[in-house]
Amino acid sequence: MGVEFKLTDRELPASPVFVSFLAQVLRPSPFERELWPNQLSEKLANNVNPNRSATEAAARVMELASGREKVARAYSLFFALLTGDLAALGEWQARFRFINIVGIPRTGGSYLTAEIYRALGMEPANVPNAIAHDSFPESSPFELQSGSNSWIVSLKTMAEYLTMVELFFDDQKPHAGKIVVPKKLTQSIYAGALFHRVLGESTEHVLTVRHPVAACVSTYEKSGGLPADGRFRVRSNIEAWCRRDLQSTGATVDELQNMDYFDAYLRYWEQYHLCLAMTGLPASRDLRVVPFEKTALESVAQEYHKRYGSGLPATEFQVSDKARQRHPDWRGRAQASIERIAAVWELVGLPFPSAEVSLCH
Repeated sequence: MGVEFKLTDRELPASPVFVSFLAQVLRPSPFERELWPNQLSEKLANNVNPNRSATEAAARVMELASGREKVARAYSLFFALLTGDLAALGEWQARFRFINIVGIPRTGGSYLTAEIYRALGMEPANVPNAIAHDSFPESSPFELQSGSNSWIVSLKTMAEYLTMVELFFDDQKPHAGKIVVPKKLTQSIYAGALFHRVLGESTEHVLTVRHPVAACVSTYEKSGGLPADGRFRVRSNIEAWCRRDLQSTGATVDELQNMDYFDAYLRYWEQYHLCLAMTGLPASRDLRVVPFEKTALESVAQEYHKRYGSGLPATEFQVSDKARQRHPDWRGRAQASIERIAAVWELVGLPFPSAEVSLCH
C-alpha cells in the first residue's frame, strides 16, 4: 500500500505548558519560586488557563534557533512514540533514571518529591511545577471530543516532557551513570503501562497511600473547606479530577451536583486505586508502597539523602489527627472500599498497608 497522510501543528499544536517552559529557559530568566514543595500550603490549586500567554511565548521561542530545535525535538519524540521507534526511546532512557512518586493527591507525594530534590542538591522551590509536580504530561480517563483525542494528547505531552527533561537536567551530575529525575506523577495511573515503558525499566516507583477519610478532609481543606450543604463542589484541580473520573464511569452532571461530598470523594478514591493496580504500573521491577505516616515518610526521605550523599537530615513531615476526630462516621462508610482495594492490590502483587492506613492520619 502507498497511503500517506500529513499532520501539522495546526492539528497537533505544541502545549502551552511546553512553549511557556521553553520561553523561560531559552532566554533565560529565573523561574518564580514554586509553592508545590510547601506541604502546609492550603492555597487553592485552581484551573489556570495557560493559553493566555502561550501565543506570546510561542513567538519568543520560534524567534530562536534553539527554540525551533527544541520544538522539532519534541515532535520527533512524538513521532517515535506514535510509531514505536524503540531506538530513539532507548537512547533517551540510557541517559535518565526516574524516581516517580505516585498517589492520589494529599498523600505525601509532594513531601517525598521535594526531599529527593534536596537530596540531589537542588532547591525544590526553584524546580518548575511542570518538571517536578502533577498535571504534566497529561493523562486521564479516555475522552474523545471535537478536536481532541486524550490518548494522542498523552503521547504528545509525554514527548514534550521528555524534551523539557533533557533541557532542564542537562548539566546535572549523573548517579550510577544516569541523571536522576524525581517526578510526582499523580496522573500516571490512567496509563500505567505507557509511563512504565516510556520512562524505562530502571524507573523507581514509590506509591503513597492514605486513608480516604483523611485524604478527603485534606482535599476539602485545600479547596476552601467542606461546602456548607455537604454536597460535592468543584473549586480546585483535585475536585475537578474527582468530577472527571466519576463522569468517566457514568455519573451525570445532575447526580454530581446532588452527591454527598464524601460519597463522591470515596468513589474517586476507590476508582483511582483500582486504576493504579490495573493499568500497568505493577509491572515495574522497582516499586514500593509507603503509607501516609510520619515515620514511614521521613524514613524513605532519609534513605534518599543517604543514597545521594546530601549530608542533610530529612525535613520533618507534618501529620494531624483532625480527620479521625472530625468525621468518625465517615470511617465506617469507607471500610468496604478499603477492603476491596486491598483485595485487588493483592491480586497483582501490591502490598496494601492496611494497618497503617487504618490509623487515618
